Amino acid sequence: MPQIKENLLKAIAVTAELTGTELSIDAARMMAEDLSQYPEELVFKALTKCRRELKSRMSLADVISRIDDGRPGPEEAWAMIPKNESGSVVWTQEMAEAYGVCCQLINDGDTVQARMAFLEAYRDRCAKARDQGVAVTWIPSLGHDPHGREQVLVEAVEKGRLTASHAEKLLPYRDNGATQLSISNNSQGLNKLSLSLTPGRELKKA
Repeated sequence: MPQIKENLLKAIAVTAELTGTELSIDAARMMAEDLSQYPEELVFKALTKCRRELKSRMSLADVISRIDDGRPGPEEAWAMIPKNESGSVVWTQEMAEAYGVCCQLINDGDTVQARMAFLEAYRDRCAKARDQGVAVTWIPSLGHDPHGREQVLVEAVEKGRLTASHAEKLLPYRDNGATQLSISNNSQGLNKLSLSLTPGRELKKA
């Protein structure tokens, strides 16, 4: 057995012991096999989170849910979603689907129930995506406020969630002349990118 799996088995066994989980050798090997499809470093970090956070028995789902695959945590995701039609967001497919569950509650002003509905739906969809090995995808959803739209798109490029060329097509265009916008995009190997905004060009909503 490769050394990487031996190390993983040891980490699983230690985590199981510390969380009061009875785990046979065969069960530990099966869990290690299931987790081997994920990057080793992320799995070890997830097991560390389990040791710190779990108050009861550890399951495979507990570990997978703590693997950082680029999806925001539930509370972070809730904080990102727009609360009205003027707001823009670059979000994941799971966030968009969870928003569909709670948007009527948001429109009705019931933010407490909306948050609960969103968190439950988001956790469920993220768990299914991780279980199926679906990679995270980022999707722009643009609101009516041009300034907010620009801020969200620039931030998404800086974080590597959108390509610069994609953002350029979606940026708002101003009536007072062309504007140069510099975007730091280190994640894609670009130190600085200047986007020329031409006045009069229509912006299509994504």
